[in-house]
Amino acid sequence: MSEIVNRARALRPVIEELAEEHLDDAKAFENTELFPSWSGDSVEYKPGFRVRYEGQLYKCIGNASHISQPSWNPADATSLWVRVDDPSIEWPEWVQPLGSEDAYSEGAKVSHNDKHWISKTPNNIWEPGVYGWDEVS
Repeated sequence: MSEIVNRARALRPVIEELAEEHLDDAKAFENTELFPSWSGDSVEYKPGFRVRYEGQLYKCIGNASHISQPSWNPADATSLWVRVDDPSIEWPEWVQPLGSEDAYSEGAKVSHNDKHWISKTPNNIWEPGVYGWDEVS
């Protein structure tokens, strides 16, 4: 049995690397167990790298790598991480973007204040109902 466990431990980094390189966000969301758990122990995370944290999948954002710290977890450090949502949800809940890395694209669909909205502008960081969105009835 220990041979199997040792082999599995040896294969884990290979599986994580292949998942990172070959799965888009939709497939990654369906297979979150293939991604490593986030660590606050001085791990270098590069933009685009995905991790699991508290049952959710997150993607590192920004233009540069960062070295993790305990207080920079994906749920709290929204300038460093964006949650990868279920692509099967047609109208996901709107989340305030922090900049161009997580802005909504033109045509993006969201729910906000019990209404549905479609972004009518690229790189949309505005709240639906304020600017840049069309309400869908």
